[in-house]
Amino acid sequence: MRLALIAVSILWVAAWAQESSDPGTAAAIRALEKQWTVGQARNDNRALDMIFDNALVYVEYGRLVSKGEYLSRIKDQTANLDQISMEPMSVRTFGDTAIVVGTYTESQVIRGKRTMQQWRFVDTWVYKKKGWVLVAAAAAPVAQ
Repeated sequence: MRLALIAVSILWVAAWAQESSDPGTAAAIRALEKQWTVGQARNDNRALDMIFDNALVYVEYGRLVSKGEYLSRIKDQTANLDQISMEPMSVRTFGDTAIVVGTYTESQVIRGKRTMQQWRFVDTWVYKKKGWVLVAAAAAPVAQ
């Protein structure tokens, strides 16, 4: 039993060591995350369309949302987000795939009252022919 535990631990450490956090890639991904928040706050579907993969799957409030559904919602909603503040995020790359884990805070006015909501997210980016694109994302409100 002890030998099996040691073997699993060694394999886990070896797999962890294969990850890389290339500073250039991490910076590019962070810039794309920022473009996403700015595009959403401004209802800029053109900007969002460029960074979302056509097969994007987004999990929001436990519901699967396609790229088309997401863009349609952004296009139709009133631009009431005053600010989206990105907080420190972790970017880990695995070859042509990058996983981002972090939090952000939205500040907006709803029915005349200012609200703030913090969200935790996990995003998956893949490097394709034209650059990095978002292929999967999930966000959930942080319990207050």
